[in-house]
This record gives sequence, structure tokens and C-alpha cells, in this order.
Amino acid sequence: MKLLEAIKLGQHNLKNRMAMAPMTRSRATVDGLVGESTQVYYSQRASAGLIITEAINISKQALGSPSTPGIYTNEQIAAWKKVTHSVHEKGGVIYAQLWHTGRVGHSLVKNGELPVSASAVAIEGQQHFTMEGMKDYETPKALSTEEVKSIVLEYKQAAVNAIEAGFDGVELHSAFGYLPNQFLADNVNQRTDEYGGSHENRNRFVLEIMQEMVQAIGEAKVGIRISPTSTYNGISHQNPVEQFSLLIQELNKLPLAYIHIMNAPFSAEQFPTYPINSVETFGKISQHPVIANLGYTKETGEAELQKGIAKLISYGTLFLANPDLPKRFELNAELNQADRATMYGGQDHGYIDYPFLNK
Repeated sequence: MKLLEAIKLGQHNLKNRMAMAPMTRSRATVDGLVGESTQVYYSQRASAGLIITEAINISKQALGSPSTPGIYTNEQIAAWKKVTHSVHEKGGVIYAQLWHTGRVGHSLVKNGELPVSASAVAIEGQQHFTMEGMKDYETPKALSTEEVKSIVLEYKQAAVNAIEAGFDGVELHSAFGYLPNQFLADNVNQRTDEYGGSHENRNRFVLEIMQEMVQAIGEAKVGIRISPTSTYNGISHQNPVEQFSLLIQELNKLPLAYIHIMNAPFSAEQFPTYPINSVETFGKISQHPVIANLGYTKETGEAELQKGIAKLISYGTLFLANPDLPKRFELNAELNQADRATMYGGQDHGYIDYPFLNK
């Protein structure tokens, strides 16, 4: 089974081709600190070839949802050091996913400050979770050119902090409608400066972040996650094939660890300009190893690897509920079912108490 074959990714020899996908779990303190339970949670899943953490806020401004962790204070870095040490003790490889939520937030979560975005365009048709319940999205503040450049450097510093915290590398969260995705999307990005207008300009923010992070922490330690066909958080693209093909061609010029591609979570037939399969369409262009994501099972993940485009498959909910997922795949064992009520927030129940085989 290819899923269980070893593979070299960047500077690391992975024990299998199964990655643990990034999943927000909302177990951090109000100060963005992860605790002992988070240590246990990730170390329990160290049999994954690669662990990609939940999204981690790169700055105070980046915060969009309550109880999510950061990596911009010394205390946060120290807390993550315990997590990476625990994973490494069990022979695991762990990357930090770096996050700026942009307009996907609310002033009630941000001490009264408005969210920011590429342009002053609000998310419609969705609400955001706050400690006061679900709230309509606010119109975000449009970032100035100088502020955009400052955020690029905040990503760079977050990458440096992640390496200090013991992570093996970092992944830019450029998917699912968060800030980098907001710059990529023409329905959100209405800028007239160097970061808006053409495909090249809308890609610029992401490319500058990637360039700075590679320069800061070195070759084959930086990955990126993209979702060219996701409409979540109010994102749409007029011509995703043209734009993301150009983006990947530019990413090919950088010494990256991988590119992590999310397939569409819906039938693309309702969007005639969207490719039916993002992994195939864009993965063929990438000169970097491709991690394929979204809804894969053991069988469909194996079939995806057999096609030869993707080198790894990332699993989210299956790893959440099955800390020993590679062993279960190997033995064709029954899988635990995820408790959706405990996915976001709460204590240890639904976090670190999913049973292992023979335990």
C-alpha cells in the first residue's frame, strides 16, 4: 500500500505518506497559549508521516476566532516547544500552519478592533462565532499598502518563531477564505495598488510571504495550502485555472517543501469556470511534492497516490478520531467515528480520549 510507504519530504524521511491535516480545535487560552492537552493530542498522532498543526495566529491582529493559539509572544513559543518536543520524542515530523484570518473574524473577538482585509468587502450569508454567540460579519478595514508589507514581515517573523519553537517547517494557510486567499480572490480584492487588479498583482501578497519565509528559515522548510475552488467564507474566482496556474508557476521558482491542494467540497459543475479536480489540474503544474486533501478514505487516498500526481494524502477528521490511523489502515481495522459536538472548544473529551487499538 503506497499510503504506508516511506517518503522523503524536504529534509525529512517520513514513515508514511499520510499527513495529519490542519484542524482548528479551539483549546488555547485567552492569551493564545497551548497546554498539556495539546502536547498529548499531537504526540498521540505522531505515527502520521507528517503532522500539520491547527492554524496558528501570526499576530494579535491575525486573531479571528476565540481560543485559537498564537506564535507571536515568548510565552506562546515556549508552550509550542513542549508540543514539538513531545512529537519528536515519538519520532514524528511537525509543521506549523501560519494563519491570519483577515475579514474572517469579529470585533467582539478582537478587543473591539475591526477585522482587516484586502478591501472593505464583508462576508455575506454567513455568521461568525463569538463568545456572545453567532454574529453577522462586519465590513472589514481595507489594509493600506504599507500595512500589507508589514503583515508580510509578520509572517516572516512567525516562521522564525516556529523554528525557534522546534517545528520542522511551516505551512502558509492560503486557503479557505483567510487573508492570503482574500488577496487572491477577485470578488474580495478590489485594490488598485500593486496588490490588486491583475492575476500577477493579486498573487503578489502570497508570493512575497513565501519568499520572505524561505529566506528566513531556509530551503525545503516552507509549504503552502491552497483551495482554488473553495467558496467557503465568501470566496470566488472568475478564472481560477489561469490565476492559480500562474501562482504555482511562480511558486515553482522557490525551494519549497510541498504544495497542499484542497479539492472542491462540492460539485464544480455549478461553477463552469472551475476545474472539477484541483489536485489533478494544479498538481500537474507543481514541481514540488503535492499533498492532496479533502474527504479522502483509505481507498480513495490510495487511488489518488496511484495516479502519481500527489505524493501524500492529508486526513483531517479521520486523524481527529483515530490517533493511530496508519495502524488502522494497515490492519484494515474499524475506525472510530468523530464526535462533532466536541470538535471546537471544550476540554479533553473529544480531544485526547479517542481510543487506540488494543487500548
